Amino acid sequence: MAYAISDECISCGACAAECPVNAISEGDGKYEINADLCTECGSCASVCPVGAPAQA
Repeated sequence: MAYAISDECISCGACAAECPVNAISEGDGKYEINADLCTECGSCASVCPVGAPAQA
């Protein structure tokens, strides 16, 4: 199952910069992951300082 970003997101952009398939974009107040593009690699979760990305 694809990753999703929780409301804990602080909009730092670390996850988007790390995503190898560019599935993460800035949304309304937090970053969002396009589930159709997400390959479930976990790169976003490994760099997030607040642990916002998690498998949905």
